[in-house]
Amino acid sequence: MNSRIRKAVIPAAGFGTRFLPVSKAIPKEMVPVVDRPVIQYVVEEAVASGIEEIIIIVSKGKEAIAAHFSRNEELERYLEKKGRHEDAAVIRAVAECATFRFVEQREMRGLGDAVLCAKDAVGDEPFALLMGDTIVQCEVPVTRQLVEAYGRYGTSVLAVEEIPLEKVSRYGVIRGIRLSDDWRVEGMVEKPSPEEAPSRLAVCSRYLLTPDIFEKLARTPPGKGGEIQLTDALCLQIVERPIHAVQVHGYRHDVGNAAGFLKANLMLSKEGGATGPS
Repeated sequence: MNSRIRKAVIPAAGFGTRFLPVSKAIPKEMVPVVDRPVIQYVVEEAVASGIEEIIIIVSKGKEAIAAHFSRNEELERYLEKKGRHEDAAVIRAVAECATFRFVEQREMRGLGDAVLCAKDAVGDEPFALLMGDTIVQCEVPVTRQLVEAYGRYGTSVLAVEEIPLEKVSRYGVIRGIRLSDDWRVEGMVEKPSPEEAPSRLAVCSRYLLTPDIFEKLARTPPGKGGEIQLTDALCLQIVERPIHAVQVHGYRHDVGNAAGFLKANLMLSKEGGATGPS
């Protein structure tokens, strides 16, 4: 089986209301963690996992994201003229580490709708889906773990982590059967109450999805919050074919809120950053 995954989708169109008032003018994905924007850590994880093309879902007011991952030859020439060759090389490398494509989500209708916006850009091939406001620190990049699991199973694969029961209402939670180090997913519940939760295994911001997910999303009605929920589309996918999950052992930084942002800066400044190229 050809397990090569070339493309990744990073949704970055949301309003970032958990990080107001900063996110009113600055995309939450562009908030700096130590020495670079949080979304750059996500891109570096993807590139370290063999991803070649990155599709970023944006909206009005997110122009800074496209600017960050585009060449600025005038700035590069200025830095070179000042003898700051290393700085020029760094900003050039950010733009050249992958092929970037930006797709607009015109209306905020949830994660599922954001993924559906990427349909034409992705085409008929499996792809990684990485949340743009979350950094995951672990020895092997999470995206690479998902790519390797796809090579074993040829199905959609979810990254999951075990969380305290009182936090399950914040996440999509799986019901599954243990397969050695992995899980076969039999069902999912989006943001369940502790009483409704089928387990304490929550999806942790990383997915590898087969392209039939687009057809499932197209016929998924609005769910909780009136939004198109990716979890609901995955439940439709489970009816037709298996889905697997990889349990991640690492540390996840949700930089979309103030507490997570502060903790990420403290931990990453001490440990030298997340796995991936600088």
